[in-house]
Amino acid sequence: MALAQFCFSASLCYNSCFPRNATLSLTLCKPLKNGVFSFNTIQCCASQREAIEHSDNGLASFPEKHLHRKSTTRTKAPPPRPRRIILVRHGQSEGNVDESVYTRVSDPKIGLTEKGLEDAEQCGKRIREMIEKDKVHNWKVYFYVSPYRRGVETLKGLGRAFERSRIAGMREEPRLREQDFGNFQDREKMRVEKAIRMLYGRFFYRFPNGESAADVYDRITGFRETLRADIDIGRFQPPGERNPNINLVIVSHGLTLRVFLMRWYKWTVEQFERLNNFGNGGVVVMERGYGGRYSLLMHHTEEELREFGLTEEMLSDQEWQKYAKPGELNYDCPTLNSFFSHFDNDCGDENENKINSS
Repeated sequence: MALAQFCFSASLCYNSCFPRNATLSLTLCKPLKNGVFSFNTIQCCASQREAIEHSDNGLASFPEKHLHRKSTTRTKAPPPRPRRIILVRHGQSEGNVDESVYTRVSDPKIGLTEKGLEDAEQCGKRIREMIEKDKVHNWKVYFYVSPYRRGVETLKGLGRAFERSRIAGMREEPRLREQDFGNFQDREKMRVEKAIRMLYGRFFYRFPNGESAADVYDRITGFRETLRADIDIGRFQPPGERNPNINLVIVSHGLTLRVFLMRWYKWTVEQFERLNNFGNGGVVVMERGYGGRYSLLMHHTEEELREFGLTEEMLSDQEWQKYAKPGELNYDCPTLNSFFSHFDNDCGDENENKINSS
């Protein structure tokens, strides 16, 4: 009798802890002969789906966990990746024409020249022509832009090539700003600093009160993670749509875009320092390959990429990117050879041993 009262008290404790519509499992103890008890379970629940199941050892499992387990097993396929990521350098700026502008105008406020405005409009037309060659009806563009005036003016110029129905959206992104060279710049001092940078190394040299390319790398890493999250959740897709013909356009600055490519493709510092700057209004296109990853060789020729500064090793990796799937790793990465030069000797020794053994 005491054991039955204990079981009933435990059941009341469960009832006070669980929601009203949850299942209450009440175990009644029935004494038999020789001190042996028989256990019968009565389940009371508002809904069979919400029943709380008890295992043999008396532990309860919670309905929320079951629902979570079911939802994870029925996850939807990820949204399609954008067809392209198009990197655009701003049009010709006042600072590109006259460096003395930096001594009296803050870098974020330097705008485009008349030629720069024309650069932007022509760039927009070229991007539209590129997209229309896909011969699909549902293509759209989504923009990320540096908040610097020359970046915003470039966006406005190239945006003239697209009607409202073609623009999926845009975002101003401060992490896409130009490398910080300091505040108002002393022209002669800046020439000295740039000369020292060439001796020190373009990637690691930090301008006084400014940034190094390595600093830009750090903030671009943060932007890259944001971009990948946007791609994974389908931020560019209207609710309920799965459009594989979205084109991302990133309007930024020469060094920032080179660092973006370095970070995306995991290029080394030495490889970065070989790269040449984009021309004003120029583009570099990362296009989705046959496996789903982005490759520069889907749009550009090898000759174009060599002029940009890609080495044969980097081109080999871009060829691999054309066919690889997201998440795959290039275990035959040619960059290894630039770090471990003894591989060639090992191969030679192996071949020699094979010849001797034969």
